[in-house]
Amino acid sequence: MTADGAKVMLSVRGLRTWFELRRFGFARVGFVRAVDDVSFDLRRKEAAAFVGESGCGKSSLAKTVLGLYKPHDGEIIFDGEPLDVHNSERMARYRSQIGYIQQDPYGALPPFLDVRRILAEPLIIQGVRSKKERERRIHEVLGEVKLLPVDDFLSKFPHMLSGGQQQRVVVARAMIMRPKLLVADEPVSMLDASVRVEILHLLRNLQRTHDLTVIYITHDLSTVRHFSERAFVMYAGKVVETAPVDDLLAEPMHPYSKALLGAIADPDPKNAHCFRKVPPGEPPSLLNPPPGCSFHPRCAAAIEGLCDTKTPRSFEPRPRHLSACWLQSGEEEGSGADEPSNEGRPASDRRGSG
Repeated sequence: MTADGAKVMLSVRGLRTWFELRRFGFARVGFVRAVDDVSFDLRRKEAAAFVGESGCGKSSLAKTVLGLYKPHDGEIIFDGEPLDVHNSERMARYRSQIGYIQQDPYGALPPFLDVRRILAEPLIIQGVRSKKERERRIHEVLGEVKLLPVDDFLSKFPHMLSGGQQQRVVVARAMIMRPKLLVADEPVSMLDASVRVEILHLLRNLQRTHDLTVIYITHDLSTVRHFSERAFVMYAGKVVETAPVDDLLAEPMHPYSKALLGAIADPDPKNAHCFRKVPPGEPPSLLNPPPGCSFHPRCAAAIEGLCDTKTPRSFEPRPRHLSACWLQSGEEEGSGADEPSNEGRPASDRRGSG
């Protein structure tokens, strides 16, 4: 349970997904820290967005939650039961309760199977032996994703469908087992702008109809407001800011979140000549991340002697708004960064509790 009494569907604690690198197959080079000490709680029926630029670790986090990647360290608790990647029976039960929507619908669908077989496959794997029951579920879920009339789509192969129709089949496959948790990894980034709105509305309706907890992975902050209640901003494998979506979009606290918000496209043609201010440089190497705050080499507000030496904890400058930035800690250079002030009290023990 969270502090307000809501049921926690997914709890992640100290999660690290590191990939070992070796030279010539045996000499250890180091670890790529794709996900590095991430903690959060997701309530039942909550839609949460994980945002950040490419390479920030959001997709690696999603695949670790799905059980596709084995964590280097940390704990994942789903509906009160710890995830055990070494227990095949428990993992099969866990995966039957999670739906996964991939980014590229054409690559996600096997080209040699028709829609009926694509949707029947998860049911067969999970032991639904009755053909009549499988047909009932297939018709039901295709109706929910608005592929109508259903009978016209059952015998079609993926190459016979448009991009939007393919993604609706991917959504149908994710929903066929009636999951409790839905992981959507950039579900609209490969689609036309008009189709994106339709798919987002479809996912929102499914979430509300079936009381789903949703992890929405995206790099596009412009879609977050329409699909999520809470946002987690990731950079270099870490969560650097957590806040209700409206608060984050109205007044981001972390310099990286401000940069992401400033990069949103402006539809006003009067501003077509304006250049966006983006942070200089490139995202850091996840093999050899910089000391201190990983964003400090690109941050114009970095405090010398603090941001480049000490890793910030999560501070709570406003209620339910957490930021892993020394600028919100009340600290000044050389003032003893190890002891945060009362103005921005440390919140790492409550990170993501909302």
